[in-house]
Amino acid sequence: MADKLDANQPLYVDATANERGATMDTLIALAARWKSLLLVPLTAGCVALGVSYLVAPTFTARTSFLPPQAQGSAAAAALSSLGALANLAGGGGIRAPADQYVSMLQSTTVLDRMIDRFDLQKVYDRDIRADTRRDLVDNTHIALSKRDGIIAIEVDDDSPKRAAEMANAYIDELRSLTSRLAITDAQQRRGFFERQLTQTRDRLVAAQVALQGSGFNQGALKAEPKAAAEAYARLKAEATTVEVRLQALRGTLADNAPEVVQHQATLAALRSQLARAEQASNGNGDGDYIGKYREFKYQETLFEQFARQYELARVDEAREGALIQVIDAAVAPEKKSRPKRARWALLAVAAAGLLWTAWTTLGDRWRRMAAVPQGAADIARLKQALRAR
Repeated sequence: MADKLDANQPLYVDATANERGATMDTLIALAARWKSLLLVPLTAGCVALGVSYLVAPTFTARTSFLPPQAQGSAAAAALSSLGALANLAGGGGIRAPADQYVSMLQSTTVLDRMIDRFDLQKVYDRDIRADTRRDLVDNTHIALSKRDGIIAIEVDDDSPKRAAEMANAYIDELRSLTSRLAITDAQQRRGFFERQLTQTRDRLVAAQVALQGSGFNQGALKAEPKAAAEAYARLKAEATTVEVRLQALRGTLADNAPEVVQHQATLAALRSQLARAEQASNGNGDGDYIGKYREFKYQETLFEQFARQYELARVDEAREGALIQVIDAAVAPEKKSRPKRARWALLAVAAAGLLWTAWTTLGDRWRRMAAVPQGAADIARLKQALRAR
């Protein structure tokens, strides 16, 4: 074993010496060409700097705004008096997160309005509208701060004035779009109660006409059956509310779901009370008048509730105001954002230095390989293989 180790030891020493010699030869070759290693990267940096002056400057305008925040409202507090009807009206609805506003800013509707407003097909020199949209998306950067919920819009353009106008126009178009959509709770409630108010008003007029047609005037409406009729109207209104809510739940839940079963039981109890009240009124012999009077009071009660909630929803909607609160309006930038000339020059110097160093090192090793018979033979075979290829 000792003989084998002694026999192999010279090979290890020779390999180490060869490696050290190759490294020293490379360093010597680099030192011999130190001038080119400096001049070539500097020349590349100067060329890159000169080219950067030929590129049209790009200006970036920035604006930021605060989207509507989730907040309490007078209508939301008053909805508790409607019970299950509050859920249908949007009292427990989904708040519009800031991500929705980011998506709306990137929607085709907003993009097309921006294209038409600034004639961007001509600005971007595009014949196809889809290509113009793609260019506009590339030149627009929308960022949402998860920490404070502020949305920032940055627009790149070769004109600083147009860049600022486009950034501010995004907010204008977003306001126009949100004004047509029921996004906030107040808008949803207002739309819901507006529809219900219109329908109830028509039914109330019909009930009043039917009541007057039974032979009773306005003074007769304050007669003895009033208290019983009002109680019946409230009971029927509550039953209608539960029934509407049950229909909505059946659209999303199974019939055996606990919430559906609970509403079914509540509706059955209310209907039972209504049936007993109707039997009591029919036993008095005044069924026709009592029935019409109860229908009138029922529609009147619903109309009052819907009218009150509709007005509260309008107040909340007005209180939200413009919805979009601008923090910093975009102004025409005084300095360009691109190209970064110093960065271009430094990157060119670094890239050229690395490439020239690699070229010098490989060239030196190639020459030293060619000076050795075995290396020259390998180079010859390589050239022959390349020619055959």
